[in-house]
Amino acid sequence: MFDLPLPVHPTTGPRDFTSPFPSGDADPHLPFALTLSRRAPADLMSGRAAPLVLARFATLAEAMQGAIDHAEGLATDAKPQLLAILDSDERLVLAGAASDHAVAWCHPVTSAAEARGVVTEASHLRAQAGRASAWGEPDLAQRLRHRADLLDGRLVDPLWRAFAVRALQVAA
Repeated sequence: MFDLPLPVHPTTGPRDFTSPFPSGDADPHLPFALTLSRRAPADLMSGRAAPLVLARFATLAEAMQGAIDHAEGLATDAKPQLLAILDSDERLVLAGAASDHAVAWCHPVTSAAEARGVVTEASHLRAQAGRASAWGEPDLAQRLRHRADLLDGRLVDPLWRAFAVRALQVAA
């Protein structure tokens, strides 16, 4: 989900979202982009499913702090938002769910075998979500899709896996 081969264009946030980051200062040459996943059906059908760039940062640590700052700006009753940090080549560096004034980071997979297992599990969850939708259980389907998206957040690009694990250890 986060490593789509679509271009990531800086945009303004959704209409109901006020970014805590200054939009005029977004330097497109900074290497780390903090993005917000767009999963609304209208965005998917219109081809605008590429993530929204909330801000750009010079370092991964600054991008992680930016994600935390974003989470602190969310309302306490807001549903979790999937955030991803992408590098300048649009590879997934780190992902997490922002809610309750915090970010729950997805721990990166450590091997290709683990990545295959995560993909399989996420696919099963999405299949279950499809069945739940067909049975008239939209809340269950949404929860299952969210769990699958969180699993996808573990699929950090192999180039960044060890670095992301170390960044999470330092942040803890």
